[in-house]
Amino acid sequence: MRICVVGPTYPYRGGISHYTTLLVQHLRKAGHWTRLYSFTRQYPRWLFPGKSDRDPSASPLRTECEYVLDPVNPFTWWKLCRKIRNDAPDLLILQWWVPYWTPSLTIISRWIKRNTDIPILYICHNVMPHDGGGVLDRRLALTVLRQGDAFIVHSDQDRVRLLALLPNELVVRAQIPTYAGVATQSVGVSAETIRRQFKLPAQRPIIMFFGFVRPYKGLEYLIQALPHILAKLNVHLLVVGEFWSSPEFYARYAREFEVEHAITFVNQYVPNEELQPYFDLVDVVVLPYISATQSAVVQLAFGFGKPVITTRVGGLHEVVQDGVNGLLVPPQDEHALADAVIRFYENDTAAMLQAHVQQNHRDMFAWETLVQAIEQTQHKLQSRVHTK
Repeated sequence: MRICVVGPTYPYRGGISHYTTLLVQHLRKAGHWTRLYSFTRQYPRWLFPGKSDRDPSASPLRTECEYVLDPVNPFTWWKLCRKIRNDAPDLLILQWWVPYWTPSLTIISRWIKRNTDIPILYICHNVMPHDGGGVLDRRLALTVLRQGDAFIVHSDQDRVRLLALLPNELVVRAQIPTYAGVATQSVGVSAETIRRQFKLPAQRPIIMFFGFVRPYKGLEYLIQALPHILAKLNVHLLVVGEFWSSPEFYARYAREFEVEHAITFVNQYVPNEELQPYFDLVDVVVLPYISATQSAVVQLAFGFGKPVITTRVGGLHEVVQDGVNGLLVPPQDEHALADAVIRFYENDTAAMLQAHVQQNHRDMFAWETLVQAIEQTQHKLQSRVHTK
């Protein structure tokens, strides 16, 4: 099969960039001719909420691609369309996650639909943005997605949301595959190096919150849970990730609940070669999300063999199985969160969960499964054309 994919890849950072790169690698591994078109830039600097959208990794995850698309330069949209038409693929894969992409993706999709017979598959990382979901967000999503011929989502929640917008469309749910492939060799960096750098306690268990710190991720509830945890366990909380909201907001929570001594904040994006040492340091990853569809951080944790404690929101419970590869609690409930952390360290629960993750995560969340879902979807679209 001939496939064109449009999406971020190196030098851009983050979960969707890694997802795109790994997807293209596995499509090629499966024998499909696959051309990746990426961005000459993603966002104007003033619009990006983080420090930079560039990956600082010394050993980045990368794959062959052509940089064409600038989402604020319409001339590049036409250029991309013509390249895709000349490639004559059997399938065009576009990706949707935030309304910012509405103008460029709408025009590109419409042009392809009007000027070619190429079917369009949208991979929807989020049908609605994490911090949105209002009338405007629904209209923008509908404007783009109505141009698609089929869709892949990563949670039942997003499948329901998408079918509410487009009731008669072909929507396939497929889990986010493992992010173990993001790990690169740690050169000169070890868990002990990081422990010394941030003066982490040597004899205390460490739990970790990992990823961009944004309001919907509920870090404040983990901080509120700490006094209850510390009453039973002498643990240390390591918060690792670039803050997209005020660091002082969370520091104030730590002071208010008198747990500053038990928290270390690492306000930075972690390059690929340092991922393994951070995960080697900790026993469990705790993600107290208030809302979510799915989470690449969960797959990153599993990829490094770590269980996850998280909340029953969105599609997280479809991946984190309570008592099997992690523990689940209600959202916005610091007492339940504290109880889960305490329970994790009791009665060999930690060893049992970790053993299951390490033995099963690659088979449960294989990229081959997503590739097969794409192949089957393309065959269904092809069958529709032949029966018309």
